[in-house]
Amino acid sequence: MPAELCPPYAPFFGFAGVASAVTVGAAFGTAKAGIGIAGLGTFKPELIMKAMTPSKGYPLAAGFIHLGAGISCGMTGIAAGYAIGLVGDSCVRAYVHEQRVFVSMILILIFAEVLGLYG
Repeated sequence: MPAELCPPYAPFFGFAGVASAVTVGAAFGTAKAGIGIAGLGTFKPELIMKAMTPSKGYPLAAGFIHLGAGISCGMTGIAAGYAIGLVGDSCVRAYVHEQRVFVSMILILIFAEVLGLYG
């Protein structure tokens, strides 16, 4: 592509889209829920815990099932983050010396990320 179609600041917009999808979306949802819970706490503080947890028929077994699901998803996320951190650090250091490792670096990072996706 011509250089005028590929300005150096172009990746900023792509990463801004990713950041907004992940962080801004999650932050907006958390903020809206927090506002609702704070408003509830102002008028009826005894209902705060009921607003944050299911209030009808939530057996202990379901609690343990959800705990296990959360731990398994969290552990796969930690494993993916750890793998990406190690691989990313090593590959970037290697990329400084040999630019031909770029494609291999991307493939290995994708395989590391798959750990989190499977979780």
